[in-house]
Amino acid sequence: MEYFPAPLEKLVEQFARLPGIGGKSAQRLAFHVLSLTEEEAREFADAILEAKRGVTTCPVCRNLTAGGLCPICASPRRDESTICVVADPRDVMAIERAREYNGRYHVLHGVISPMNHVGPDDLEIKSLVERVDQGNIKEVIMATNPDTEGEATAMYLARLLKPFDVRVTRLAYGIPVGGHLEFADDATLMRALEGRREL
Repeated sequence: MEYFPAPLEKLVEQFARLPGIGGKSAQRLAFHVLSLTEEEAREFADAILEAKRGVTTCPVCRNLTAGGLCPICASPRRDESTICVVADPRDVMAIERAREYNGRYHVLHGVISPMNHVGPDDLEIKSLVERVDQGNIKEVIMATNPDTEGEATAMYLARLLKPFDVRVTRLAYGIPVGGHLEFADDATLMRALEGRREL
């Protein structure tokens, strides 16, 4: 039994297709869109279409850009000899928020996941190898998530880059700042001990 008119049902269905949006949230968003003026609704729709048409990937690092090189690759102040490999463009923003990293990036647009039918050929791996093969890269930092797929992707890339004269490192992980040892699981404690450093 349909509770809403067909166009509203369709709008709810479209919002529900977004990641992290359940049925109730989709309804709230759909009702909010209905409460917008026609001009506001048009601006909203135009912003979606403009982003879809205007956002492309950087030809060097594969990060999102509005055309041409992304601002990070275009900056002469960034260290060209270091590449931080991330799975997703959102990861670039997360690392940039820390304001500690001054190198370049390479966005894979996913991780190796046989369960989801994602293999190495589905990712931006070939372009990474081509960048490293050019010879100016001294270090490649693997910054994929510390889960099964992220670890598998990092290990695969480390083996792939082994023949090149490049240092391959992995982000350290373990006990979070402000965390308590008593609440850490065994795997986290093991990683924290392995990644310890001198004070």
